[in-house]
Amino acid sequence: MTAGKGRGDTADAPTSEALAGLVERVTFHNPENGFCVLRVKARGQKDLITVVAHAAMIAAGEFVQLTGAWINDRTHGLQFRATFLKASPPTTLEGIERYLGSGMIPGIGAVYAKRLVRGFGEAVFDLIEQQPDRLREVAGIGPKRAARIVAGWAEQKVIREIMLFLHANGVGTSRAVRIYKTYGTAAVQVISENPYRLARDIRGIGFRTADQIASKLGIEKTAMIRVRAGISYALAEAMDDGHCGLPAEELASQTETLIEVPAALIDTALTLELEAGDVVADTLDGKCCIFLAGLYRAEKEIAERLRTLAAGGTPWPRIDADKAIPWVEGKTGLILADSQKQAVCMAVSSKVLVITGGPGVGKTTLLSSILTILMAKRTEVALCAPTGRAAKRLSESAGLEAKTIHRLLETDPAKGGFRRDESNPLSCELLVVDEASMVDVLLMRALLRALPDQSALLVVGDVDQLPSVGPGQVLADIIGSAAVPVVRLTEVFRQAAESRVIINAHRINRGQMPELDQVGPGSDFYFVDAADPEDGLQKILTIVRDRIPKAFGLDAVRDIQVLCPMNRGGLGARSLNVELQKALNPPGEERVERFGWTFCPGDKVMQVENDYDREVYNGDLGIISRLDMEESELHVTFDGRDVTYGFGELDELVLAYATTIHKSQGSEYPAVVIPVTTQHYTMLARNLLYTGVTRGKRLVVLVGQRKALAIAVRNQGARRRWSKLREWLAGSAQIS
Repeated sequence: MTAGKGRGDTADAPTSEALAGLVERVTFHNPENGFCVLRVKARGQKDLITVVAHAAMIAAGEFVQLTGAWINDRTHGLQFRATFLKASPPTTLEGIERYLGSGMIPGIGAVYAKRLVRGFGEAVFDLIEQQPDRLREVAGIGPKRAARIVAGWAEQKVIREIMLFLHANGVGTSRAVRIYKTYGTAAVQVISENPYRLARDIRGIGFRTADQIASKLGIEKTAMIRVRAGISYALAEAMDDGHCGLPAEELASQTETLIEVPAALIDTALTLELEAGDVVADTLDGKCCIFLAGLYRAEKEIAERLRTLAAGGTPWPRIDADKAIPWVEGKTGLILADSQKQAVCMAVSSKVLVITGGPGVGKTTLLSSILTILMAKRTEVALCAPTGRAAKRLSESAGLEAKTIHRLLETDPAKGGFRRDESNPLSCELLVVDEASMVDVLLMRALLRALPDQSALLVVGDVDQLPSVGPGQVLADIIGSAAVPVVRLTEVFRQAAESRVIINAHRINRGQMPELDQVGPGSDFYFVDAADPEDGLQKILTIVRDRIPKAFGLDAVRDIQVLCPMNRGGLGARSLNVELQKALNPPGEERVERFGWTFCPGDKVMQVENDYDREVYNGDLGIISRLDMEESELHVTFDGRDVTYGFGELDELVLAYATTIHKSQGSEYPAVVIPVTTQHYTMLARNLLYTGVTRGKRLVVLVGQRKALAIAVRNQGARRRWSKLREWLAGSAQIS
């Protein structure tokens, strides 16, 4: 069955079947991603059929074996959409002539194809390989053309062998094309020598898939190449949980569990990995820890850069805060509280400063005042934030253009890094980084690399929110190290105190239950009791589809975001996405099923990895604007910008009617709905709930059980992240 089967629309799910036949014509072929549209004379079919597939190379006359399903496209009619394609050279004289004349082999066109078949018949392929000098028996073929024909045929043969090798080892056609594009003609050699490179080099292939291929190639479970890859796999899994490394004992135990090999082999493999420099051993809190080398170096470099930045004087002339504060109050019309005045004094005299605090404590007013004062001194300012939504919000509050960190650093798609670095630094005297709790180790390292030594740095964020999705806990480590000045704002201002969302967010953060029963007209915070997950699901669907749009005039798809503690379970993000899609945008005929999701025009989707080519990044939300079935392309609108995906690239997207609270960091939504049930027990923690509640601008609705809410509020539960930045900064770890 297709990938979409089992997602609630089984009645319409197409049935998988196999076909075989001759390619009469290649209507379209994209050599970059392998997408092709073919006209095929299939066995058992009276007329030519249209096949949509992926192939590294394909030509008329080839014999193809296909697996896939029939799709009735409203524009192009009946098509066979192949998930697997295997091509073989033709065996009939007609097929051989068509294949040779297709233009696939340089030096042979329709005229020479006819002459070659007339001269050598079915033996022409063997002759090109074994007796290439005889090509010159054909009129018009000289030494140069013969050499081009031989080289072209050799390349075709290599590509076909690669595809056959990959198919034989369980790799689907679209991934096989991606592998061929990555490794070229060396693909078979690379994979045969070390199939675990696939997990490192090819997006969409993880350790488990590489391990299956390795097994088919005859690599033993106890082979050292597998055990070494298993250590990297365990550290990569830890990185997904936010760690930069793991205690050596824990790493050995996790590797043993993941790949099921004896501990002695893991010890040997770890020694080899350390010798190769892929991992680094160091102490952390007195324990021997193993770090991924790149993350270890990144944390060390962050500490070095922050010390260098903090050591110099400010790039602006000395400012008398006693005069500047009344001046800026008159300029902006905003009266600063005592805590904000103290913060202004620190900001105008500090080269590096951190400002932290929760919602409603005046971070925006403070930042605006600081920028007004410094810009009056003609300070050149750059503003950035981790996500597009956060950057847009920062622009609106500061009255200056703010960019995403990726855009500020100018991503370089060709190299996968940034154009701005120490050799091509940013041109600013003050860099402001907002929503800094979201910034992981690698992104902070890139940002600090690009900041000139003489520039100042102002870091703004809420340290009580969840740490970054990526590795490390940069903001918390900087604050905890006491290496740079920190302003912590705690006073909730009168206007903000009228919002029950803000009141309850602070109560949650203090470990107190939110006020659930003081619901009056115009309230912005509600708790809806649900006895069990089934009851919770029905109430969430009703709240999102009917009650909020009716009561608050909000759009159910664009304005309301369901935020879940976790992905799994009946009230997890994945399951809720299926149900919310059915309720808000039921799949019709125009849809594409890939990677376990059904995508339709009008669906809300999220980008789940950084894509530097398209300039869309992990966590960006968009709406599917249209599907182009002929080109096998899906179009998504992100903040008014159209972005195109091939169907084989849809593993970069997921439905986003519901998402995890982790993925929502840095974003705000007009309304959020959060399921809080004992089903989520393993994830119920205070900072998770606090982060979710603070995402709602106008409305927050919790749905679930009060017992589960109490568990979350009581559980400070922030599992420690193994990162060394705090030690580097505090000076307890020597930077050499």
